[in-house]
Amino acid sequence: MKPALLLLAALAAAPLARAAEPKPAPAPAEAPKVKPYPLDSCLVSGEKLGTMGKPVAFTHEGQEIKLCCKSCKPKFLKDPASYLAKLKK
Repeated sequence: MKPALLLLAALAAAPLARAAEPKPAPAPAEAPKVKPYPLDSCLVSGEKLGTMGKPVAFTHEGQEIKLCCKSCKPKFLKDPASYLAKLKK
């Protein structure tokens, strides 16, 4: 084969060789930082956590929330801004 044809064949095969190379896996996304709950009482009722069984814990807009019982969660979700204001005091 002529050198020019060999060069042309090599250039044509180069993209195919690169396509077969595995791509590196994307870096895992970091979990968002959650602010820890700073109180030892329920944000809704004011009861000491643990007096009514295991506290209900969840995250709301990056803030960990702990409530004394599951019946306080709907009250919190109805007006979260007023309860979150208690954390800023």
